[in-house]
Amino acid sequence: MPRIELEEETVERLDALRVEDESYDELVTELINIYETSEYTLFHAGD
Repeated sequence: MPRIELEEETVERLDALRVEDESYDELVTELINIYETSEYTLFHAGD
């Protein structure tokens, strides 16, 4: 599995977004899904 290194500020921002026992993997997946959904919505807004 790939590993990434994050700056302390980034970890603090992620910690502020985490809910209860949510893992970083779950949080990042949720953020990606939100990004993809908003991108899809913007892409199709002109249709």
